[in-house]
Amino acid sequence: MTQQRLFIGLMSGTSGDAIDAALVGFDTAGQPHLLTAHQVALPTAIQSRIFDLQSGLETHIERVCELDVDMADLYTQAVNELLTRAGTDKASIEAVGNHGQTLLHYPNVERAFTLQVGDNHRLAERTGIAVVGDFRRRDVAAGGQGAPLVPAFQKTLVNRSESTVFLNIGGIANISIITAAGVTGFDTGPGNTLLDAWIRQHRKMPFDQGGVWAAAGQALEPLISDMLADPYFSQKAPKSTGQDYFNLAWLERFELNAYRAEDVQRSLLELTARSIASEIITTGCQTIYLSGGGYHNTLLVQRLKDLMPQANLRSSDALGVDPDFMEAMAFAWLAKQCLDGKHSGLPEVTGAVSPSILGVVFPKP
Repeated sequence: MTQQRLFIGLMSGTSGDAIDAALVGFDTAGQPHLLTAHQVALPTAIQSRIFDLQSGLETHIERVCELDVDMADLYTQAVNELLTRAGTDKASIEAVGNHGQTLLHYPNVERAFTLQVGDNHRLAERTGIAVVGDFRRRDVAAGGQGAPLVPAFQKTLVNRSESTVFLNIGGIANISIITAAGVTGFDTGPGNTLLDAWIRQHRKMPFDQGGVWAAAGQALEPLISDMLADPYFSQKAPKSTGQDYFNLAWLERFELNAYRAEDVQRSLLELTARSIASEIITTGCQTIYLSGGGYHNTLLVQRLKDLMPQANLRSSDALGVDPDFMEAMAFAWLAKQCLDGKHSGLPEVTGAVSPSILGVVFPKP
């Protein structure tokens, strides 16, 4: 069997519901292979603390520091359980690529910043494996958005002679456009985040399984138009956003108490579908690979197909990439790039002034 270099990628995204862990082997040509995947659900109390810090309901610096420690311990759990499931010794892992949990992402203010928690020193100490983390801040320091970072990985998965779009629907939705001319990518706007927030508030459920509750409602066209009038949707790329912008406070401006809750849910689903489709249609690409939690929302996927009838929309499974672990695999790749001293920050995607080697190495004990 050909020797592979082994890395672990960790991702906990804006949905704040789970940690995705991927054991990835890179062959001699540098191609990634998902060997084992594992998911650790975030405890409800942790989710609440994340949302409170993201939304500004909690502002004490002690709470940030406590979450930094607690997320590191959850990442440690994810790594250890992944290795047990894989039957792999930690000594064979070159590094863990850890995205961290984003609390704040403000790349467009004068003092641009982005903040992810999950103490990488603690993670390296507890796992006994080198960690590569803090990927986004170097790109922001170079004048970039610090996001999205996954397009650099995705361009290794396809033949660039065929124009391709990668669509990831997590809490925030983002697209990567890969053509013979190059690679671009950006956040289109909310993915699942508003849908999840609304159903949590009104049904005490973490998410709308399959879009069933949204399907019970009616799309409210005036409301959808008002939401799509937000300046973010007409802003030109490069651009990125987060749950610190698209959240319940953002929804309050639309006086939603006048509507049935299920009609709002259906309208939020339309907001996600239309904001995604309008951006993809302008690319002219017909091949679209879908990943992220939104892949499981049957109604959302159907609406995307309705809005883009000429497109071939399919799961990233077609490329051998589990749609639930695309981003975790990407952070394994980003860790490898960092250790190899290779650029992974793409100015054409993020708007940075120059390419960057992203990530900071936290050595093993």
